[in-house]
Amino acid sequence: MFKGFKDFLMRGNVVDLAVAVVVGSAFTALVTSFTTAIIKPVIAATGGGNVTGLTIQLRAGNDASIIDFAAVINAVITFLITAAVVYFLFVLPMKTINERRKKGKEETPADPTDIELLLEIRDLLRREQGLPAVTGLASQLEKAEVTIDGQRKE
Repeated sequence: MFKGFKDFLMRGNVVDLAVAVVVGSAFTALVTSFTTAIIKPVIAATGGGNVTGLTIQLRAGNDASIIDFAAVINAVITFLITAAVVYFLFVLPMKTINERRKKGKEETPADPTDIELLLEIRDLLRREQGLPAVTGLASQLEKAEVTIDGQRKE
């Protein structure tokens, strides 16, 4: 029971996922603090003389009725920065590495199809029994290229 659990935890995917979550949350905190401390004040400054910047207060004297557009813009900028860094630092390099790995692999000859194997078995059995080779429609199948879905191409 514990061996299976240990094998599950030690698989590469689980460890990679754990590292990604930790790095992602730390990076999100960094980007959030950057946008809150630097970008949000710049957005607030463009809102005019009002200290709160790009906000609308729906009911005077009620702080809960403030619509803060700067916070929404800040969240969008945070998302875009985080997504760009994840793409350019993680996704794109992994894609490049996987493409290089695929190029390094030698192409192996295609495995014979089921029909080709059955034809070989038939021919071997006929030869062992001393029977003549198959002629006619059955022999034409040997010459035809047969795909996996059963379609024949002459």
